[in-house]
Amino acid sequence: MSSHRKQRAALLTRREMLLAGSLGAAGLSLPRLLAAESNAGGSKPPRAAKNCIILFLEGGPSHVDLWDMKPDAPANVRGEFKPIETTVPGVQLCEHLPLLARQMHHVALIRSVHHKVVDHNAGAYYALTGRSPVKGDGLILGPDRDNFPPFGSVLAKLRPVDAALPAFVHLPDIMFNNGNDLPGELAGFLGGAYDPLVIGDPSAPKYEVPGLVLPKTVSRDRLNERRELLAKLNTRAVSDSPQAARMENFRRKAIDLLSSSSARRAFDLSAETAKTRERYGLPDRVNRSTEARKFGGLPHLGQCMLMARRLVESGVRLVTVCSGRRIDQAWDTHRDHFPLLKRSLLPYTDRALSALLEDLAQSGLLKETLVVVMGEFGRTPRLGQVTSNAGAAKTGRDHWPHCYSIMLAGGPVRGGTVFGASDRIAAYPKTDPVTPEDIAATIYQALGIDPETRIYDRLRRPQTVALGEAIGAIM
Repeated sequence: MSSHRKQRAALLTRREMLLAGSLGAAGLSLPRLLAAESNAGGSKPPRAAKNCIILFLEGGPSHVDLWDMKPDAPANVRGEFKPIETTVPGVQLCEHLPLLARQMHHVALIRSVHHKVVDHNAGAYYALTGRSPVKGDGLILGPDRDNFPPFGSVLAKLRPVDAALPAFVHLPDIMFNNGNDLPGELAGFLGGAYDPLVIGDPSAPKYEVPGLVLPKTVSRDRLNERRELLAKLNTRAVSDSPQAARMENFRRKAIDLLSSSSARRAFDLSAETAKTRERYGLPDRVNRSTEARKFGGLPHLGQCMLMARRLVESGVRLVTVCSGRRIDQAWDTHRDHFPLLKRSLLPYTDRALSALLEDLAQSGLLKETLVVVMGEFGRTPRLGQVTSNAGAAKTGRDHWPHCYSIMLAGGPVRGGTVFGASDRIAAYPKTDPVTPEDIAATIYQALGIDPETRIYDRLRRPQTVALGEAIGAIM
């Protein structure tokens, strides 16, 4: 049993157990009883975040080279990079993350996440939904109408937005690997109404949000006239048909986006100062046909992160930022591991992520925005260790789900904290092991959603949003 579970168990005194038994029939569960007693004692629960930005490092970032370094381990474990100090005493990061090191007082670092899935697609599903990707005798490798929904879709369902903006946005592209879009990106059993709006690369020349620009032949007045006429024609059909109601929902959202000046402003990066855009990172190349694993870098990342900040500032519930379809599995560094990290991956990530944290903190928005940085797993502790069909070069690292790290910041998260620890070579959790189910529960709780909240699948069966336990020690 992990220590955060032991801490919870230790709270259950005989008096509380008796009270829980006597009050259960009245609908007051023990967790609610304990919360009520805590509040009665004068303490206040941490303020929940209103929205969330997830930076998903698809491919699997190397924890042992980035944020769980082992400088005293053997050379084939510690690798080439040196650790540097951060703003949190005793917490070190990779030397190629100097800007992020200055923001670690905002961050909770969890170093003991683990599972057993070595596949990218299934691992991404596990990370983005908090649900096991094992289905029958196989793994969930692609989108399916019966998949569990990702965090953004659940938030869109439980916390719908009133404005014309969508509740859930994904950028730049839907992630793809081995012939499938990655599962965990679309809404699954919640249905297409809760899929993300995929908005492309805002750093691209002449960028326009797909579907957000009216044809030149259609004025705003003409759009409004069409909307009024369509509403009259659809009144009877919508009342008689669930399918028609769903299509009407799509039409309404599209027209709201087209006609909303606030939506257009939210997506307009030109409203930012040149200094701010440069701080996040402007594209450093015109030709972007070379993927990150061929040293094409992540030239889009800075402006994507800036766009994410603008969107949550405008009311979007959750924004997912990734490497995207053009840059297939950017963090999957089986070969050229250290050169890729040093030249193609870390400079862009260091600049963009540190700018986001600094910007949110200075504006006060970090208090209401949860920031999550994670991949589907880490990399092998030993160089050249082979765990997948892709293998690894002598100086490369293969897939490793048995222990890896993630970062949380903002909202109720206590910055400057470290939860859990790995063993001497970062191979397995040494203390406080947690699972993707626990991470999901932590994310939902940080967003003010009880992890035991129920949603319903296509057969109207209740499904709990998170099956793990929230990590109370970081909030």
